[in-house]
Amino acid sequence: MRVSRIYPGPDGNSQFEDLDIPLKAADYGALSEVVRSDGVIFRETPVGGVFGYHRPARRQFVVTLSGLAEIEAGSGEKRRFGAGDIMLADDTTGQGHITRDLEGPRRSLFILVPADLDVSGWKV
Repeated sequence: MRVSRIYPGPDGNSQFEDLDIPLKAADYGALSEVVRSDGVIFRETPVGGVFGYHRPARRQFVVTLSGLAEIEAGSGEKRRFGAGDIMLADDTTGQGHITRDLEGPRRSLFILVPADLDVSGWKV
């Protein structure tokens, strides 16, 4: 399962990378290993909203349920996230990123994950 990760590069500017969460065949479909979480936050943001450079308060998966957002990394790269897209917000240090809500209201889930979550095995 594909996830976009945004994280701080060596220069402190955020950048994107693609991760692929490994799935294994199950009785019905395929499942990942259990990923520990520390809670869930529900969020709704208005269309046209812009959240200037910011860092997430904690490491979290951001799952877009509806609407469309554009995330701009400090590197200048922009990616769009719509319904069903997943981003691992991992740029808790450095410059952070910009969020623009293009269609909405945008509804999303923030799944809080531990700081020690190892995603090295998810590299594409």
